[in-house]
Amino acid sequence: MAELPPTAGLDVEDVEAFETAPTERIGDLRRSIESVIRGKSEVIDCTLVTLFAGGHLLIEDVPGVGKTMLAQALARSLDVSFRRLQFTSDLLPSDILGVSIYQPATSSFEFKPGPIFSHVLLADEINRATPKTQSAMLEAMNEAQVSIDSTSYPLAQPFIVLATQNPVEHQGTYPLPESQLDRFLMRLRMGYPDPESERQLLETQKVDHPIDAVEPVLSALDIVRIQRAVRHVAVDPAVADYIVRLATATRTSEKLALGVSPRGSLLLQRASQARALLEDRRFVVPDDVKSVAASVLGHRVIARGPADTERIIEDVLRDVAVPL
Repeated sequence: MAELPPTAGLDVEDVEAFETAPTERIGDLRRSIESVIRGKSEVIDCTLVTLFAGGHLLIEDVPGVGKTMLAQALARSLDVSFRRLQFTSDLLPSDILGVSIYQPATSSFEFKPGPIFSHVLLADEINRATPKTQSAMLEAMNEAQVSIDSTSYPLAQPFIVLATQNPVEHQGTYPLPESQLDRFLMRLRMGYPDPESERQLLETQKVDHPIDAVEPVLSALDIVRIQRAVRHVAVDPAVADYIVRLATATRTSEKLALGVSPRGSLLLQRASQARALLEDRRFVVPDDVKSVAASVLGHRVIARGPADTERIIEDVLRDVAVPL
C-alpha cells in the first residue's frame, strides 16, 4: 500500500494550520530546555503540552527544585518576555494587573501595565496571596485580558502562567478553591533529580549557569501558530468516547466525592491533542490521553478522605478499557 502524505484526510484549514506551524522545531525547543533542567523530561513535556494547548501550569513542590529555572529556560528558548512575581499576603490586585495613573499635564489617566502583561509569568507561592488577589489574577488568566476602569487590555500572546505552591508549609497561606484550581490546565510536581542528574547539575554549574547559553529557538508568533495547529489535531470518535468513559468513571467512583466536569473532558482532549503534536503526530492515540490524564484531571476531582487524587485517576485509567 502506498504511503499516505502527512496531509491525507485533512481539510484545507487543517493543512494550512499545520503548514504554517514550525512543528519541526519543537524537538529543538525541548532540547533547549533540557540543557538547563536535567533529568526532568516528563516535567518539560507537560510544560510544553500546557503551552501548546494555551493553558496554565500549577507546580506543587518545595523550594529549590528548579521551578524558576524551568520558567526562565522556557522564556529564553522562545525569545519572549518573562516576569517573576513573589506572592505575599500584602500583594494587591493592582500589583499584578496594573493601575491607571492620573496625568495632570494631559488631564487624563494613563494605564501602567503590571507583570501579568508578559508572555511567561512565574507566580511564586500563589497560595500566599489573599483570595481577592488570587481571584483577580486567575480571572485575567481565564479571560486573556485585564479590565481596568471599564477599559479592557488584551494580554500578550502566547501567555502562560507557571504558578507554584509549597505543599509542606501551610502557615499564612490561602489554599486555592476548586473553582480557581480549574483555571490551570495541568498540575504536577517536579520532584528531586535522580543522583546522576544532580551530579551533572553540580558539574555544569561550577563556573557558569547553562541558562546563560540558551538561545531562542522559536518566536512568540511561532508558538501562536503551533497553538492553532493543536486545535486541528484529529481526534477519532473512539478516542473521544474513551475520554468520555474516563470522565464518567470518575463520577461513579466510590473513591471520589466529585468527578470530572464536562470542562475537564474538553481540556483533557485539548491536552491530548497538544501531546500528539509534541510527538510529531497529527492525530491523537489513547496513549496521549493516558500520559496527560493524571496531571489534567487530578486537581479537578475531590477524594473521599485523605488520598492522592492523581493515583485515583491512574486507577481509573487501569479500569477503563482502551480502544483498539
